[in-house]
Amino acid sequence: MVKKAIILFSHGARDPRWKEPILNVQKLIKAENTEVKVELAFLELMTPSLEECIQGLISQGIHEMTLVPIFFGQGGHIREDLPKLLESCCQKFPQMNLTVKPAVGENPGVLQAIAKYCTD
Repeated sequence: MVKKAIILFSHGARDPRWKEPILNVQKLIKAENTEVKVELAFLELMTPSLEECIQGLISQGIHEMTLVPIFFGQGGHIREDLPKLLESCCQKFPQMNLTVKPAVGENPGVLQAIAKYCTD
């Protein structure tokens, strides 16, 4: 039984095609980590919201979660909006054990992969 989840959290957009790269990341993670549930959550314009995603995971008995912000840097959404959302979720779901990673664009390996892509 799956006991852990990864939440890929991103902005959202009006055009549903916008999330295709994130769906591809989800598929890649699932292919390598069959024991972990991988879900998407969005700040706005798309569903599910972060709260809806967490609620769904808890209803499945999953309390161990890692949130990965799929944002390029530490802008206002990461510095201001996300902490407010997390505080609200922690109050509503005290049973969850949530780890939050830095934005993917802050990771040196991600930046190196982008640089390599640009020069290949």
